[in-house]
Amino acid sequence: MTMLNLDFVKWVVIAFIVATPVAWYAMNRWLQNFAYRTDLSWWIFALAGLLAMGIALLTVSWQSWRAARRNPVEALRYE
Repeated sequence: MTMLNLDFVKWVVIAFIVATPVAWYAMNRWLQNFAYRTDLSWWIFALAGLLAMGIALLTVSWQSWRAARRNPVEALRYE
């Protein structure tokens, strides 16, 4: 499970690194059109990254745990 989780963590981190500057630029340009403008904080992007990491780890861990606990004889019986 650890090896599989590390592989998915790597992809989520790469996606976060690519998406953060693009999202900041797009949101900054969009917010410039409003009269009452708010500033973008770094913690919003950090929270989104942590939430994405948590969802990915929870999903991958759950699926790999289910696959590890499954009896292979049961799967072969229905093949």
